Amino acid sequence: MRIGTETIRDILDHPLNQADIEKLLRGLNETEKAQLFLRIAEQVRRASAIADIANRVSDSLSLDVLFPRLMEVVTETLNADRSSLFLYDPETKELYSRVMQGNVMGEIRFPSDLGIAGSVFTSGEAEIITADVYDNTRFNQEVDRRTGYRTRNIVCVPIRNKSREVIGVTQALNKRAGDFDAEDQRLLEGLSQQAAAALENARLFEKVERAQREEAMLLEVVSSIASEVRLGPLLAKILAAATQLLDSDRGALFLYDPKRDELYSHVAGGIDSSEIRFPANAGIAGECFTSGNVINILDAYKDARFNPEIDRRTGYRTRNMLCMPIVAKGAGVIGVMEILNRRLGAFGAADERRLRAFCAEAAVSIQNAQLFEEISAERNYNESILRSMSNAVLTLDADGVLRKVNESATRILRRGEHELVGRALGELFAGRNAWVSGSLDKVRAEGKTDITVDTDLFVEGAEAVSVDLTTVPLVSISDEPIGYMLMMEDITREKRMRNTLSRYMSKAVMDQLLESGDAVLGGISREVSVLFSDIRGFTSISERLGAQETVALLNEYFTDMVDIVFAHEGVLDKYMGDMIMAVFGSVLQNADDPDNAVTVGNKMMVSLRELNARLAARGRTPIRIGVGISTGQVVAGNIGSPKRLEYTVIGNRVNIAHRLEEANKYYGTSILFCSQTYARMKEQTPVREIDLIRVRGMETPVAIYEAIGHHTEDSFPHRDAALEAFTTGLSRYRRREWGDAARSFRDALAANPKDEPSRIYLERCEIFRSTAPAPDWDGVWTMQGK
Repeated sequence: MRIGTETIRDILDHPLNQADIEKLLRGLNETEKAQLFLRIAEQVRRASAIADIANRVSDSLSLDVLFPRLMEVVTETLNADRSSLFLYDPETKELYSRVMQGNVMGEIRFPSDLGIAGSVFTSGEAEIITADVYDNTRFNQEVDRRTGYRTRNIVCVPIRNKSREVIGVTQALNKRAGDFDAEDQRLLEGLSQQAAAALENARLFEKVERAQREEAMLLEVVSSIASEVRLGPLLAKILAAATQLLDSDRGALFLYDPKRDELYSHVAGGIDSSEIRFPANAGIAGECFTSGNVINILDAYKDARFNPEIDRRTGYRTRNMLCMPIVAKGAGVIGVMEILNRRLGAFGAADERRLRAFCAEAAVSIQNAQLFEEISAERNYNESILRSMSNAVLTLDADGVLRKVNESATRILRRGEHELVGRALGELFAGRNAWVSGSLDKVRAEGKTDITVDTDLFVEGAEAVSVDLTTVPLVSISDEPIGYMLMMEDITREKRMRNTLSRYMSKAVMDQLLESGDAVLGGISREVSVLFSDIRGFTSISERLGAQETVALLNEYFTDMVDIVFAHEGVLDKYMGDMIMAVFGSVLQNADDPDNAVTVGNKMMVSLRELNARLAARGRTPIRIGVGISTGQVVAGNIGSPKRLEYTVIGNRVNIAHRLEEANKYYGTSILFCSQTYARMKEQTPVREIDLIRVRGMETPVAIYEAIGHHTEDSFPHRDAALEAFTTGLSRYRRREWGDAARSFRDALAANPKDEPSRIYLERCEIFRSTAPAPDWDGVWTMQGK
């Protein structure tokens, strides 16, 4: 009689009376009786194991405790060589187990669809593999090769919770006697079912406990970085805290530089570099920054975006990587955090969640540190400005007490900072300097800026300082008064310079010169208009008048003439005895320089008539002057020796102006100017062409014109008729029509008998009628004088 498993289960499941038992035993021989007792004992042992497992797992919520206990029970109960238990981690989609590795509890993880365990977990169906396990493609032989173990057979069953969801798998390896059978499978399912509740509770407990630890750790690391306001140390702390939080090997933190559109880092684990910079869209970090998305790379060397060059240079091996954008509220993505090589497996959803929360807190600290750095830089910048300013700056609080002064203030006021700060303005500026306090009182009353110019500030132990004072109210962002600022500009040197320059140029030109600075005083080639004026027969006049009256006459004459020069933006270049040299455009150029020069010449003649009227009233002889004007390129600048420099102009145009002034004596004119001046004039002023001349030292002829805008009907009667006849005569003269030209010049002299140019041309026509000029005559008259 063969006693099967079903018979044994029937005996155990149904109570039997004494008669039934005796009847059963009478039908068995001794061998069968022994077999029956062994089978009953085995079933009792297994049933006891199922009952006992609940007690073994009920007193602990630690997976580190439960895993070894359950595997011990499974191994013993199924008479297996060893067993393993894996739970599912939904965050990483992995199966994991805890095993002792030496004296430390370690963890094994692999994808939840890998191997036989993964297949059972995915399908939810138990499996028994009794044939050669190595022939099963799902079996990973690598573990056996590494450990030297030989797996022969396996039974693997899913672990389900009360909701019938698969939460893991249990497997037993290498049954000591024979192969695993359906009974072993049912027993393992029973054991797993009994342990499922405890395992799920322990897993949930561990999850809650881990979340609490992470929250506490996050709070701790956030607290550690929140107190740091220096950006460099802060970034180092953030990176160290992030690698600790994710139990990782190293990382890098990159911030965005909007000015250069680059990501840069001063803190990167394992890289010996003061700074790393690269385009903001380059590499994995660049993709994370530009997209704003998390990048979780499970295997770096299988990802085409990963650049292994840094690993090759450093000898490091990057396994996995988590790249997280650092997002600041209201500012968008301000950087990227890269964490490398999680010590236990790959980065999962929980790691992403933790790093995202940490980066949100870190962003606040980074922004605060950047703001602190900007404020510090701004403060240093402002301090540098205050130190470098030549103007005195004094800041006061709302009560008028001095709180800050710069170095220029201590220099101008001749007092140390400790003597000024902390004192009321009224104490420091009293008596003759009370006007400073008065400016502050005015600003207090009106709330507007007050400017006081060119006022003397009396400094103890020194000469009075001329200053411009500006008093400004200071207000907060909410427009509340918070204090005042006084700025004093020391204009003592400028005032002296103005007094000196006012002798040589008009106030308008002087102001422009002072605004332009020293640059205009260097040697430079520029176009100017040069004017020379000279008193006729001054030597005999001075001999007749004597020294004192000569000086008085010159001063009166120069005063009138120089005022005219200044009134038209001219610069007094120099006096040469009774001669005046003025330049238009030597300091600052103006498109009207030629017009101004001719206008000055005309007005000099008008002023001369007024001067002669005054001289006649005093019984003095009137004076005559000549004016020459030339326009063109000259060299302007400070010329002379280091001991005495003179700002002047030199060049042919200066010489031409001088020659034209002298040519007035020959032509009987008052004002002559060259063709370049005429060509650049914009105003329609009365002029006439006089001649083509060749002056000493120049081969090229110069066309010369006479300015006649200063004449009156008395000084130039019948001007229009005389000019028309002269112009016609000049045209006929240049065509060698000597008789017709002579008649025109006689007509001009009939209109104005004093017109000396018409008389000169009439004489030339008479000469050429009798002795014709050479065939190559070009109409040019060569000046014989100096």
